[in-house]
Amino acid sequence: MSREIQCQNWGLIEYNQAWNKQEEIFNQQIALKSNELPTNNHLILCQHPHVYTMGKSGDDQNLLLNYIQLQTKNASFVKTNRGGDITYHGPGQIVGYPIFDLSNFKLGLKQYIWLLEEAIIQTLFHYNIPSQRLEGATGVWLDVGQPQCRKVCAIGVRSSKFITMHGFALNVNTELEYFQHINPCGFVDKGVSSIQQELGKCIDIQEVEQLLIARLLHLFEA
Repeated sequence: MSREIQCQNWGLIEYNQAWNKQEEIFNQQIALKSNELPTNNHLILCQHPHVYTMGKSGDDQNLLLNYIQLQTKNASFVKTNRGGDITYHGPGQIVGYPIFDLSNFKLGLKQYIWLLEEAIIQTLFHYNIPSQRLEGATGVWLDVGQPQCRKVCAIGVRSSKFITMHGFALNVNTELEYFQHINPCGFVDKGVSSIQQELGKCIDIQEVEQLLIARLLHLFEA
């Protein structure tokens, strides 16, 4: 049982290309586990060109654009095998794909998602942005219980044999205008924000990545 986490940064990569690479690593870990061999833990960070992705429980009506409108926005649409509804990925957003064997950390799926949220919450706290969880919804939110409640990080995962894939998307310098064309995660009454939006200035995304990696390694005792 290894708690070691191998970190990779794939830079700016097309969503489907990253998904295929994830599936390859994910299936390798499933095969290792099925043969009772030691598994590895991978933390992949990247950014995507403009894309809307729909989870298994998603509703097509939460995408408010048709195909022609998507093209004019230079965006694509992908149906995925993760949990959750619809979300947006684009430049300026940190997308994290932890491919972990939760058995290595003696964690269940709910504890795993809680730790992902906690890593985001602690990273935002570094920038003096108070954030928290919203009951009944995954992800990390600002001003919970207030009319201006808004999401700053979406989470959607897939798990098989306690191996995870997909993950989180933290808005750093994200073009928030793209969220106006969906009901984010199926919510029609909640907004979306970013670190840039909250602080009123562009943020060094590599600095955020390093802080986030440090928090994840600490919380997973890796």
